[in-house]
Amino acid sequence: MHVIVVGCGRVGSELATSLTTAGHDAVVIDKKASAFSRLPTDWPGRTLVGLGFDRDVLQQADVDQAFALAAVTSGDNSNILTARIAREYFSVPNVVARIYDPRRAVIYQRLGIPTVATVTWTVDQVVRRLLPEQLVTEWSDPTGQVVLLERALVGRWVGRSLDELENPETCRLVSVQRAGSPRLARPGMIGQEGDVVYLAVRKDAVDSVARQLAEQA
Repeated sequence: MHVIVVGCGRVGSELATSLTTAGHDAVVIDKKASAFSRLPTDWPGRTLVGLGFDRDVLQQADVDQAFALAAVTSGDNSNILTARIAREYFSVPNVVARIYDPRRAVIYQRLGIPTVATVTWTVDQVVRRLLPEQLVTEWSDPTGQVVLLERALVGRWVGRSLDELENPETCRLVSVQRAGSPRLARPGMIGQEGDVVYLAVRKDAVDSVARQLAEQA
């Protein structure tokens, strides 16, 4: 598939390398030619010097044939503008923008632009390792009404049926990570020590699900 990566910093260069390693056709755009030195010398993709929100540059990158575009420069405004042009003007099916200010994420989600907030992601990863029993939000739909939660099992849930976690109106068990291997949820699964569960939960039920998971007896 043809993918455009805008920004050839640490994230963009690693992303571009991963894409071509996986067999995809990639074009990297950056405003500085020197940025392309981060790519491997034998990198098989194409590079373009220019701005990602410049329509002429995007056309040179064959945006009309692109399956996806990732805007991962160091500027939030540039990334969002690039993503919006790719989505709204060129109708690229899959677009994502990297942002540094997580407060903007909700706004961009309402515009239909998926974002990755660097600061939020880093903090989240640290918290997961410091407090493995804390409830962590993995994903939220664009309206924020449904979230995917991650939680390590503790207390009474070890040795009990995970069916008890489900509520047809507010909570569904999606998968269980056991011994490092993900498993899709199935009726009658019994919780085991070290399990990490993933639950699709209505936003207004998150607190009650958190209390339920925290029960020790």
